[in-house]
Order: sequence, then structure tokens, then C-alpha cells
Amino acid sequence: MENQEFQETIAHQKSSEYQDELKYAGFWRRVAANFIDSFIIFGILVIICSIIGIDVFESYTYGGSANYNVGVQLTTASSIIMMIVDWLYFASFESSTKQATPGKMALGIIVTDYEGERISFGKALGRKFAKILSTITLGIGYIMAAFTEQKQALHDMVAGTLVVQK
Repeated sequence: MENQEFQETIAHQKSSEYQDELKYAGFWRRVAANFIDSFIIFGILVIICSIIGIDVFESYTYGGSANYNVGVQLTTASSIIMMIVDWLYFASFESSTKQATPGKMALGIIVTDYEGERISFGKALGRKFAKILSTITLGIGYIMAAFTEQKQALHDMVAGTLVVQK
């Protein structure tokens, strides 16, 4: 049991030393990275939907037309595809050896665990799902990154991750 406590103490010291030398990614840098990623994800969505025969732009314009049910089905299908693309995009890139999405790479930031290590796909997926909490708090979960000591948003705290400058 003593060995486990010793290992935990060493891990904590390593984590503390690592975090002391970091430059955390600020709120606006993270917003800009997300903006870039949103454009990329939308492009991927358009391509996938085009391949399977869904016109993304048309699916959202049926509104009150006679083809309302078709519009609802198309909107639902494209929304489900969008969620899957979004989850896989963030989880795959953030758990990769680059530790960043293309938007984050463009701005020189990466996602790490508290020890500075690459996060697993599961942890990256959990981080993405935790963004639901940041969203349902009317965005306050995201804004927290501007005010917390380690520039963590709510989803970072839940997932145990940091977003840092390279």
C-alpha cells in the first residue's frame, strides 16, 4: 500500500511541476479555433450528405411547405450525421499524436491530461460529451475558461483535461 501512495505522490508532484510551466490557451484563442473547426465540420457534413443524397441546405428550408414531413426527415437525418461527424472529428483529432483539431493546430494549442500526456479516444469522447454541460448552462461552462486559473471550461474540468499553447 505504501508503494501506491508513493506513486500517487510522485504523480501529483509531476502533475504540479508540469502545470507550473504551462501557458494555458486563453478563451479567445479557443473560440477562434472552434470557429475554424466549425467551418471544417460543416464542409464534411455537406460532402457526406451530398454523397448519400441529402441536400443540407434544402433540408432546412422546407419549413411550412407542403413537403413539411420530408423537410423534418431531412433535417433530422442531417442533424444526426452532424452529431456523429462532430463527435468523431473532435475525439479523433484530440486523441491523435497531434493532440489537436485543425483549428487548434492553426492556433498552436493542444489538449492534454494533467500530466501533459496525450488523452485517449475515450477521454476525448467524454470531453466532447461534457460540452453538453457547458452548453446547457447557457454557455457559462465555456465562458469559465476566461476566468479559471488554468483556463479550463466546465467540460475540461469534467474530463480532467487542459488546453495549452504548444
